[in-house]
Amino acid sequence: MQHEAGAPLPPPHAPGHGAGPDWAFVAHQPVAQGGPAAPGAHQPLTHGAQLPPVPGPPPPPPAPGWHAPAPLHAPAPPSRDTTGHVQLPPGGPVPLPQAPEGTGVTTLAVLLIGPAGAGKTTVARYWAQHRRVPTAHISLDDVREWVCAGFADPQSGWNDHSEAQYRLARRTCGFAARNFLANGISCILDDAVFPDRPVVGLGGWKRHVGPGLLPVVLLPGLDIVLERNAERSGNRRLSDEEVAGIHGRMAGWYGSGLPIIDNSQYDVPTTARLLDDVLARAIASPPSW
Repeated sequence: MQHEAGAPLPPPHAPGHGAGPDWAFVAHQPVAQGGPAAPGAHQPLTHGAQLPPVPGPPPPPPAPGWHAPAPLHAPAPPSRDTTGHVQLPPGGPVPLPQAPEGTGVTTLAVLLIGPAGAGKTTVARYWAQHRRVPTAHISLDDVREWVCAGFADPQSGWNDHSEAQYRLARRTCGFAARNFLANGISCILDDAVFPDRPVVGLGGWKRHVGPGLLPVVLLPGLDIVLERNAERSGNRRLSDEEVAGIHGRMAGWYGSGLPIIDNSQYDVPTTARLLDDVLARAIASPPSW
């Protein structure tokens, strides 16, 4: 900016702040040398004097139909309980379900237990597909096989490596179940849980899902299990000796208080209906486990 000769240059100051307190404003009106100021001429302001406000022109009227924009508000901070529109699972375990009657419209968490060849994965998937409310099926064997390189195949023997991967898969299934339930989606999980290893098996599921998990045992006869196992392929097929040993250990669920379905003579739809009946009774009188 061009300033008149003899007028002091105003000192710099930070944006949004006025001039420094020690700076005396001098009007840019020339003063006659050697004489008093002309009448009407602006006089210099002494230190601390206030400049009278200068009225400005009134603002133009708004155009017809124009409306002032709404004031902008800072967006609300996201809740720690949501991610997008997906509800995250609560910190607490899943509570026991409350159903007026039946299980058709009840949000449930079910654990279907059984030996290899019992049909638990097939029954669980069928049951989930034919409910009247959204229901997910979570198979622990499927989750375990997410590990590709370095997969600890149980057929190669049960060791620390395979047990660590089993625990990891179970914990992953438990979180997935709670996540589904937090968003109003029932789920049914299936796993070959042994009654003689409560900490690794049923106790671990209870820790990861909660007391609202409803366990049901699917236990057909040994001949049926051997026949179904023979139809399998890949690492899901076990030797007859392994199948017989697992089936014998599963017999320990008798007398445990858990509901048991012997589906030796039932097809998949019939077994699924029996499962629904068992769950309805379990809701009315939860098993102690």
